[in-house]
Amino acid sequence: MTTTPEHDKRIAEMVFGSVFPHYVTKVEKKGRTRAELMQVIEWLTGFDENEVSKHIEKKSTFEEFFAAAQLNPNAHLIKGVICGYRVEDIENPLTQKARYLDKLVDELAKGKVMEKILRTQ
Repeated sequence: MTTTPEHDKRIAEMVFGSVFPHYVTKVEKKGRTRAELMQVIEWLTGFDENEVSKHIEKKSTFEEFFAAAQLNPNAHLIKGVICGYRVEDIENPLTQKARYLDKLVDELAKGKVMEKILRTQ
């Protein structure tokens, strides 16, 4: 799926730390924990909580955040629609990675079991 250059630029320039609190609120409002959110982020990016905190403190953009990440080799198994886009069809690699994270957060908030979110089953 093709996104617009403006959309891709907006994603790239968005500060990860400005979005992170929204992820926390979304999952906690649905009865999940910050620890579970951190587990999901670590699975996708390879960043532990300390590394995520450093990116928040540095005000890393999504472009910087994902450039430093070691994307999980099973990330391609993340499928479905998020924000009106089918994640597996997004052509811009950075936008796709950001939407992978959005999709995982959404699955966590919707109560999906962790093994399925982390694509271990």
